[in-house]
Amino acid sequence: MKQGISEAADATNVPSLERVNAFSDGVFAIIITIMVLELKRPEEASIKAFVHMWPTWVSYIASYLFVAVVWVNHHYLLKKEISASWRLIWANFAHMFVVSLIPFITSWMADTRLGPFPVALYAFDFFFVNVTYIGLVYETRFDSVGCWLTFKTRRLMRLRSMATLVLFLSATVLAFWHPLVSFSMVVACLMLYFRPDIPKYTPLKPVVEPLRVDLL
Repeated sequence: MKQGISEAADATNVPSLERVNAFSDGVFAIIITIMVLELKRPEEASIKAFVHMWPTWVSYIASYLFVAVVWVNHHYLLKKEISASWRLIWANFAHMFVVSLIPFITSWMADTRLGPFPVALYAFDFFFVNVTYIGLVYETRFDSVGCWLTFKTRRLMRLRSMATLVLFLSATVLAFWHPLVSFSMVVACLMLYFRPDIPKYTPLKPVVEPLRVDLL
C-alpha cells in the first residue's frame, strides 16, 4: 500500500509524506538546539546570580514546552495522513516558518527581561503558529469525507483554536502595559494543547448499583 502511494506521489512529482515529516522533525530539532545554545551562563558562581537570570530560564522553559506541544500536535495531525499534496507542503512550510522564529524571540525576551515589545511579539508569533496550524489542518483529511475524527471532536477542536486565537491577540495588546500578565496568558494557552485530541465523552456509570431484594 505504501509503495503504491509513494509511486503515485513520484508520478506527480510531489514529495512523499515521509519527507515532509522528516523535514519538520529536523526543524524542531534545530529549534531546540538553537534555544539551548542561546542560554547564557551566570556571571558569578552564586545562587544570587542564578536567580537573577530568572527571565532566561522562564523564557526557555516556556518555549521548550511550546515547541514540544507544537511537535505533538503536528505529529498527531499528520500520523493518519496517507499522502502529501503541494498545498499541504506549502502549508507545512508556513507553519515551520513561524515556529522557527521562537528561538529569536525567546532570546530577545530573556535579554530584555520580558520587555513589553518582545513579549507582545512572542504572543503574536504564537497567534500565527495557531493560524498556520489551522491552515495545515484544512489541507489534511481532517475535514474530508471519511476522516478519522468525529464531527463533535472536530467542532471542539475548532472552538479550542478560536478561543486561543482570541487569547493570543489579547495577550499581544496587553503586553505593552502588563508584559508579565501577557506572558502568563500565553503560557496558560499551552495547557489547552497538552492533549492534541479532545477526549471523548463517556457517560459515567452509576457508583451505587440498584439494590436487589431476594424474596424467600
